[in-house]
Amino acid sequence: MPIPTVKSIIQNRRYPPTGPEWEKTPLKTFLLRDLLTAPDSPLFLTTRFKMADIQSLKQALAVSPDNVPLLLMLGDAYLDQFSLEDARATYEAALRVDPANPVAKTHLAQLLDLDGRSSEAILRVEQVCSESPNFAPAWSLRARFYLNENRAREAREFYDRAVAIDPAMKNEELLKRIRQGGGSRTAGDDARDPSPQRNGDRQAGAYYDPEFEEDDFDDDPFDDNDLEIEFDQKPDVDFRRVGGMEAVKEDIRMKILYPLENRELFEAYGKRAGGGVLLYGPPGCGKTLISRATAGEINAKFLSVGLHQILDMWIGKSEEKLHEIFEMARRNAPAVLFFDEVDALAADRKDMRSSAGRTLINQFLSELDSESSKNDGVLVLGATNAPWHLDSAFLRPGRFDRLIFVPPPDEPAREEIIRIMAEGKPIAGLDPLGLSRKVKDFSGADIKAVFDQAIEVSLSEAMKTGKIVPVTQKQLLKAASNVKPSTKKWFESARNYALYANQSGFYDDVLEYLGIRK
Repeated sequence: MPIPTVKSIIQNRRYPPTGPEWEKTPLKTFLLRDLLTAPDSPLFLTTRFKMADIQSLKQALAVSPDNVPLLLMLGDAYLDQFSLEDARATYEAALRVDPANPVAKTHLAQLLDLDGRSSEAILRVEQVCSESPNFAPAWSLRARFYLNENRAREAREFYDRAVAIDPAMKNEELLKRIRQGGGSRTAGDDARDPSPQRNGDRQAGAYYDPEFEEDDFDDDPFDDNDLEIEFDQKPDVDFRRVGGMEAVKEDIRMKILYPLENRELFEAYGKRAGGGVLLYGPPGCGKTLISRATAGEINAKFLSVGLHQILDMWIGKSEEKLHEIFEMARRNAPAVLFFDEVDALAADRKDMRSSAGRTLINQFLSELDSESSKNDGVLVLGATNAPWHLDSAFLRPGRFDRLIFVPPPDEPAREEIIRIMAEGKPIAGLDPLGLSRKVKDFSGADIKAVFDQAIEVSLSEAMKTGKIVPVTQKQLLKAASNVKPSTKKWFESARNYALYANQSGFYDDVLEYLGIRK
């Protein structure tokens, strides 16, 4: 198969996976390509190139650096090679030239989902649907994301919207999965025209389905089931089941557990139990796990809230949902209310152009202040990778006034993660301690990447021989040498904020971790 030129790429954007060159494709690329292009894959990354000449595209961009179609093609080519960071940077470059480009925005949402940031991915694709309501791929991707969240009914609506805009978006495998999830229509529904309609009482550009008549939208209070979220009545994990992280546990005990366990004593000193605590640190380091363990430690109900469970296309509905979530927590006290990726929900209002976003932030602040209802017995935990992007109002007393730094897992925690990763896999001669020392500064996600890479080598041999080939300690150590810890990039940013934007002392723990004296 000849290497395509830039001209041929522009003329013919699809290359079949055939020929000797395809046979030489590394196992990793083959497996990932299969994952990305499977009809029912939740990742839904449409592959446009098979053997794209990335160098030729880069040369063309050197001549025409602001050529958005070329940038998009280069991003697609990087995706084919599973060079996710390069793809991300390329799509972001396209957005700098064309800030409203829906193709680049949709791909970035896909990349967020690949990175495990599903809530943020849903938020991003919802924004694309709002800004570019006639861009069918965004609606289709939104359907997939919602289906993964077990929201099949809504997934069906978004799928129908995509097909109405572009019939080429029809996908029988996806439709089958939606129907299996409960997203089926009544007899004759498929014959209805699912095209968008306008209603004077609805936001311009919003999608309306005839199945939802005006009577369905009333002023009755939310039922808990309307939110499609449930409290975990008894978390299955506590501090005993969290390996390592002793400093974090002790910090949580002092700032959270003791006040809740000794309510009367703290109240005598004018201190209330509950309140807001912000967990921050590099991604993939156990902020969600330690939050669940906190609820288990005090035998409290646990509710994890994603952004997609709050945000709504209808004006005012997001604020209603947020209020009812807090009301649910108050009715179920003692309760732990956990907001993941809270920086996306509580971003600095000065950077917002949308009045709707500012209104939602004001509602969040009001709930934390609890002017109309008491939050006693309700512990609000927020997790973020970027606390410096939060609106400063959230860090005032009575809100997220207590910050806890969650660093990369320490040695005991890494050993525990390694043992969990090894469970059920053919691994010979595993030395958790030895491997743990090799992966210092690695996040849990980084350690998983080490295992994936080592397993890939053994799987390649197994495919040749037809027999199971165990993964060895040597392979794991070699993979650990190839994987770069993702936490280092985070610490590069955090270090600057801790040194030069730390008047309040919020980030002193970061400096201590890095061994820097002020």
